[in-house]
Amino acid sequence: MPVSVDLDGLDGLSRSERIAVLRRRISGAAGPAAASPAAPVTSTAPVTSTATAPVFEPVPTAAQRPTRPVLPVPSALSALLPEGGLARGSVVAVSGAGSLLTGILASVTASGRHAAVIGMPRLGLLAAAEMGAQLHRLALVPDPGSDPVEVAAVLLDGIDLVVLGLGGSAVPPSRARAVVARARAKGATLVVTDGRWDGAELTLSARVDGYDGPGSGDRRGRGRVRAVRLGVEVQGRAIRPRTGRLVVASAGEGVEWSTARESGPTMTALSS
Repeated sequence: MPVSVDLDGLDGLSRSERIAVLRRRISGAAGPAAASPAAPVTSTAPVTSTATAPVFEPVPTAAQRPTRPVLPVPSALSALLPEGGLARGSVVAVSGAGSLLTGILASVTASGRHAAVIGMPRLGLLAAAEMGAQLHRLALVPDPGSDPVEVAAVLLDGIDLVVLGLGGSAVPPSRARAVVARARAKGATLVVTDGRWDGAELTLSARVDGYDGPGSGDRRGRGRVRAVRLGVEVQGRAIRPRTGRLVVASAGEGVEWSTARESGPTMTALSS
């Protein structure tokens, strides 16, 4: 006899967690039916019967779920991400201001991990180095040929973070699913940009909101730009959209990330 199982509370769980919860619910719901005369049981061992009510175990909360390993991102950005970094085995779509992607590359390589960038010949390596990137841990494939997706799939075998520039193209869903499965199996993270990739676990977009440094009053718009303000939005299948304002500012000989504070003269960026 078919068993009716409650499917509420499964959003946000991994596949293995969903299977475990559903099995427990099915076992509990099928308990009374198994004792019915219409379902005989044959066994050589003595049969004992205990009448107990079905037990439905609570779905694990976000705090109780096992935490996946992640790749680091700039500390100011980590507060916007549901797991504090880019989950290994996931696909993330990044768009907008290039500082966001450059900062991610800097954080990953500075932590001792390796990254590869495919199909992005104009990547700002100087900016990445100023943010702390270790360029000897960064592989570049500026011209991947006619099939950059295949190049990315190969590099997922041994690289922690693979960044794939799609050049404005769209990847068919069937092809995307195959690459997602490979990233999950290898524990690598794929970041896609400048194109369409359906099914990304997270989508990060950044825009330039303004600049810090130029004077105010009679000197408004004059002086040296010391920082760029970014508006960042994070969306995902299992989270509500999150937004924040970050600052990428010069600090000595490098660049630092921080959360925006409404202080000091700011020049607003003009819409393009």
